[in-house]
Amino acid sequence: MRVILLLILTISISYTYSQDSLLLKPQVANSINELQDFVAIPNDALNANDIQRNLFWLKEKFTQRGFNTAELETENHPLFFATLPMEEGKPTVLIYMHFDGQSVDPGKWNQASPYKTVLKQPIENDFETIPLETLKDSIDYNWRLFGRSTSDDKGPIVMLLNAFDLLKKEGKTLPFNIKVILDGEEEKSSKPLPAAVKEYRELLEADFLLIADGPVHSSAKPTVVYGCRGITTLSLTTYGPVKPQHSGHYGNYAPNPGFQLAQLLASMKDTEGRVTIKGYYDGITISEAEQNILKSVPDSNQAIAEKLQFKSAEKVGSFYQEALQYPSLNIRGLGSGWIGKEARTIVPASATAELDLRLVPESDGNRLKKLVKSHITNQGYHILDHAPTKEERLTHTKIVTVLEGSVTDAFRTDLDNEYGDFLVNTMKQAFNEDVVQIRIMGGTVPIAPFINELQIPAFIVPMVNPDNNQHSPNENLKIGQLAYGIKAFYALLSTTPN
Repeated sequence: MRVILLLILTISISYTYSQDSLLLKPQVANSINELQDFVAIPNDALNANDIQRNLFWLKEKFTQRGFNTAELETENHPLFFATLPMEEGKPTVLIYMHFDGQSVDPGKWNQASPYKTVLKQPIENDFETIPLETLKDSIDYNWRLFGRSTSDDKGPIVMLLNAFDLLKKEGKTLPFNIKVILDGEEEKSSKPLPAAVKEYRELLEADFLLIADGPVHSSAKPTVVYGCRGITTLSLTTYGPVKPQHSGHYGNYAPNPGFQLAQLLASMKDTEGRVTIKGYYDGITISEAEQNILKSVPDSNQAIAEKLQFKSAEKVGSFYQEALQYPSLNIRGLGSGWIGKEARTIVPASATAELDLRLVPESDGNRLKKLVKSHITNQGYHILDHAPTKEERLTHTKIVTVLEGSVTDAFRTDLDNEYGDFLVNTMKQAFNEDVVQIRIMGGTVPIAPFINELQIPAFIVPMVNPDNNQHSPNENLKIGQLAYGIKAFYALLSTTPN
C-alpha cells in the first residue's frame, strides 16, 4: 500500500549530513513517495509497454516542474527529453540518466515483488523488513528502500525532481540552462543512442554533460568521476566429437574441447593476471600528476581483498585505481558438458567461454578483438563465425567459433577541465568534505556518443550508496542517499561557475 507522507511528525537522522535544512527533510519524504510510484512501474527494456508506461510517468513529473518535454524517436524505444526555457548568456548543462532496469528473477529477491518497494532497517550483518507505515512517524536515514531500480537509476531521477522542488521553494535563479536526456535502453547497451545523438544534435547541444549513475566511492564521500571504461565481448567455442561420446570408449582418443578451450584461455594471460597478447596494453601512459590523483582515492587494497575474499590481486596495476587504467580481458562465463549432480562420463561435444573486454580511451575495442583473434590463430586454430560443417571438421585439426559483440567506447575528461573544477569545488563546499576524484571508473555507461558527437566534456556524479546491489537481487537505496542526491543537485544547479 502506498504510504502518503504529507505529515512528518519527526525525522530522526543518523547520517553524515545531519545539517540538512528544514526544507530538505519533507522533500526527502516526498521523494520516497515518488520513488515508490516510479519503482512500481516495471522497466525491462525488452518490454516496449513497460518503457511507454515509464515515459508517461516521466512526462507528468517533469511537466509539473515546469519542463517542456518530448519523446525523441529512435530505431527502437524513444529517449525522454526535458528542458527548462532557455536563456541567452547562460552555460547549458545536459543531464543524462536512464530509467530502464536489469531484468528480474523474482524468486531470488527477499520480498514478494521487486517492483513493490520494501522498507528495511539494518540489523547486524543483515536487514529486517519494517512496515512502510513506519515512515509516517519517523525517517531514519540508515533505513533502506529495496526494489528494482531504486538505485540504478530511478532513484537519482527522483532526486533531481525533488531538487528542483527545493530550488523553486527557495526562489533560486538558476545560473544554467538545464536539459535532461533519459535513456530507456541503457541496460541493453543503448544501441540506438549513437544515431539518435547525431539526429538530435542541435537539440542536445550543451557546454558539459553530467551523468548521475552508479555508486559513490566506497568511503561514502562525495565523488566526481572523469570517465568510464567501455566494453565489448567475444564468445569462443571449441569442438570435440560431433555429439557427446562415452569417455570410456573415446577418452584418450576423441579431442576434448574443454581442455582445448582451457589451454587457449590460459595462453592469453600470465600467472599474475597480465594479458600476454602482443599490443594489448599499447598506448597507455600515466603521468605523475595523474598517478597522484589515482593514489588520492581512499581505497584500501586490504579491505578490497577481505571483502572479495582473495589473498593476492592480479598485477595489471600496483593498486586498484591503477588497474582500472588498463583494458581488461575477463572470462564472464564458461561451460562444457554437464556439471554437479548432472555430471556424465562423456567427452563433451563443445566448450564455450564468454569474454568481456573492458576498454579505456587508448584501446579501441575493434582493435583489441582483432588482437585476440590473431592470438587465437597463432595458437593453431581455424576461426569460424558459425558452427563448423562436417567438411570443416574433417579439414581442420583445431576449430574455434568466434562471435563478436558490439563496442561501447570508453571516455575520459581531462582532470584539469574547468567544469570538473566547478563540480569538485561545489560538492566540497556543499558537504564540507574533500571530494574523491576518480580518473576512470571500472563500469560502463554508454554515453560516449554524446562526447564524440557534441564534443563536450563529461563527468559522472554518482548519487547512490556503494552497496546497493545494482543489477542483482535485493537492489536497494539508502534513504540518506536520497537526501544526499537532492542536496548535491541543489548545490550544483544553483551555484554560479567562476
